[in-house]
Amino acid sequence: MEDLYAICKSFADPVFIIFILLFVALILCLRGSKKKIGILILGLAILLLYGLSIAPVANYLAYDLEKDYLRSPTPAEKKIDAIVILGGGADDINSLNSTFATEASSARLLHGVEIFNKYGARYFVCSGKGAGRRSEGEVLGQMALSLGVPKEKIRIDAKSNNTWEHAVELNKMFADKNIYIGIVTSGYHMKRSEKEFKKYFSNVVPLPASYSYSSPSGENVLKYIPQTAALNATATALREIIGSIWYEIKAI
Repeated sequence: MEDLYAICKSFADPVFIIFILLFVALILCLRGSKKKIGILILGLAILLLYGLSIAPVANYLAYDLEKDYLRSPTPAEKKIDAIVILGGGADDINSLNSTFATEASSARLLHGVEIFNKYGARYFVCSGKGAGRRSEGEVLGQMALSLGVPKEKIRIDAKSNNTWEHAVELNKMFADKNIYIGIVTSGYHMKRSEKEFKKYFSNVVPLPASYSYSSPSGENVLKYIPQTAALNATATALREIIGSIWYEIKAI
């Protein structure tokens, strides 16, 4: 099932879809009898590329995912028993013989440490298996230790591969289901994460580490010019939407 999920996410990637449309358009244009259809598909590919590569579209999708969390993440009114960092990737660098956290993982870890220093917690959980020689959880745990989180408070989940498994492994880690769990992940990923953790724990506090959405300011013509950054943000949002739909299907 998870392999099918990975395939669906790959096929839904904007670059893959546009590539297929361009390829089909090329084949049809080379066949004289189908040239008009090929030109129409080519036009569709160009229009799709433009729409997915401009900031307003990327921002709209990000807002839809993050709107419930666009507030100051200050859980002062609640205690946090366990801060849980959801891994966002870790890559091997063979020439350095080491595994490094991605920018997403690093941002989540730094925000988690900030929350830990400000509000405290009994546990600091670093989650994620990843595909590297060292797990995401281990890499993040070492980073947390170097940033001053006491070793006795750090817990490592080096088994979970995805959001669903993050929640399952945390459920195994803590017998008390009434403790306050502070989830630290990217804003676009928070809605799905919160829903999964609430299946096991009564008190879940969302602590977004970053946001893809940004408040528009003025009429800037540049935002209507296709940009790689906007395409990447759109692709990230679409993958998250597909992930949410997949989890809904799994729950049936």
